[in-house]
Amino acid sequence: MIDGGGRVLMPGMSDAHVHLVGNANSVVDMVAGSATHIAINGLAEAKNMLLRGFTAVRDMAGDTSGIKSAIDRGLFPGPRIYPSQAAISQTSGHGDFGFVYETPTTLGGEESRAEQIGFMRVANGEAQVLASVREQLKKGASQIKVMVGGGAASMYDPLYTVQFTDAELRAAVDAATDYGTYVATHVYNVTGIHRAVEAGVKSIEHGHLADQPTIAMLAEREVWLSMQPFALGDHHYPDADRAGKDREICTGTDNVYEWAKKHGVKVAWGTDLLLEPQLAPRQSEMAARLGDHYSNLDALRMLTGGNAELFRLSGERDPYRDAQFGVIAKGAWADVLLVDGNPLEDLNLLADPGKNLSVVVKNGEVVKNTL
Repeated sequence: MIDGGGRVLMPGMSDAHVHLVGNANSVVDMVAGSATHIAINGLAEAKNMLLRGFTAVRDMAGDTSGIKSAIDRGLFPGPRIYPSQAAISQTSGHGDFGFVYETPTTLGGEESRAEQIGFMRVANGEAQVLASVREQLKKGASQIKVMVGGGAASMYDPLYTVQFTDAELRAAVDAATDYGTYVATHVYNVTGIHRAVEAGVKSIEHGHLADQPTIAMLAEREVWLSMQPFALGDHHYPDADRAGKDREICTGTDNVYEWAKKHGVKVAWGTDLLLEPQLAPRQSEMAARLGDHYSNLDALRMLTGGNAELFRLSGERDPYRDAQFGVIAKGAWADVLLVDGNPLEDLNLLADPGKNLSVVVKNGEVVKNTL
């Protein structure tokens, strides 16, 4: 029994788009660090996320099944993890981090470092896509992540590019469906979003460069939009090209949120922080930033039970399908927070969890109590 002293009880929060090992490690760590080094940094960041009040996360690229197992067995503190394992990319796509002087794996070359550490998997053609999806399922993925358009972090693909053919995407969807789960796709541009939806993808990750008819189409087709309230400064890039792509992405944030509300799209919230461990605490700031686009009540719903509804699309692959989370209800898992203040009145309380989260409970176990 904990005397809340008039504080506000709420469900544990969730983040629908994290990169646990990518968020916990720098570029140097990922390139030069051992697999153990990378995993231990990820495990430490898992604890930090839990102390920020995030009791469940959907990991959208990275070898996290071992970290998940250690947390689930109670060996280390951390959130419940829905792993995607390696994100799947075509050659020259958003997940191809091989250098231009290296021969692609499809043409007989060696795996890039990103593939060696299980962060990405490069595949071309239906057969390789099928094998890559099945490989991630074999390694414990609860859903599949596929790159369908350009991005800011990658070196070779402008934002307008469309990646994977219709047949390749349908192969990925078929393989995931056979395992009772779904495909989520990284994509910003209109053409890529339409191609993904036509192939049967259930979740669009990002979508910041969509137009209003495309957002309306997501509502009609009941496809989720897993969105991030990106702003300049959330990511930093060392060259003008990638910095320019980041600026373009950020300009779409306000419009897409407005259109999504207008058309009743199912929207999830995530952060997608990557390769800058010093910025990991921005996860909490971005949670509070959701209040710039939604009422505090709607934002809190999205941060808790709303995200959980998306996670449940994993169906038979859902590692936590036996109980509810993201709600305060009889019979639900006890993933709860005690807030020193009322986030319904001031969502910015969530931006400083060290100060304002008095109690964090996961699965009925108190992991933080400053009362």
